[in-house]
Amino acid sequence: MSNQRTAKVSRSTKETSIEAEVFLDGTGRFDISTGVGFFDHMLEQLSRHSLIDMNITTKGDTHIDDHHTVEDTGIAIGKAIAEALGERRGIVRYASIDLAMDETLTSAALDVSGRPFLVWNVAFNAPKIGTFDTELVREFFQALAQNAGITLHVNMRYGINNHHIAETCFKAVARALRMAIETDPRQKDAIPSTKGTLKG
Repeated sequence: MSNQRTAKVSRSTKETSIEAEVFLDGTGRFDISTGVGFFDHMLEQLSRHSLIDMNITTKGDTHIDDHHTVEDTGIAIGKAIAEALGERRGIVRYASIDLAMDETLTSAALDVSGRPFLVWNVAFNAPKIGTFDTELVREFFQALAQNAGITLHVNMRYGINNHHIAETCFKAVARALRMAIETDPRQKDAIPSTKGTLKG
């Protein structure tokens, strides 16, 4: 990974041990291992469709459940993105997208503002996807938004299949994030705020 817009975060608690590395100007390459198969699959979508290269290794207390692993990985990735963004100078900042997958349509809108907030209007019709708790999808994005300093709105317009619902959330956020953190050619060196800062 290059030194441009890249960061590595290590986080260790009694519940999880995480190494998270991101390169914002990547090609969507990933090396991800969390011990939770479905979650790995979703993080691969996040990396591939945001074009953020990600190296993520999480060892968590999955013998209890997947909650700490998912939430703490969101914290670590969010912190790494925030660090890699630095002053957020020259970014587009805002983006939104409607993303379709078969019968499901989900929208994501975000502001890379330095002010974390999550609006979550996503309804699953079953508590699990395989062995994965569907409620953990929200927990991941809450942790990501809070620690990356992003205002994030995710709205599922409609959908039936829970795998598709979860996957459109990750892909929609990924595509919106990709657009928002791109360098704006008309203001490469400017912070896109009348306040002069995007640090909250």
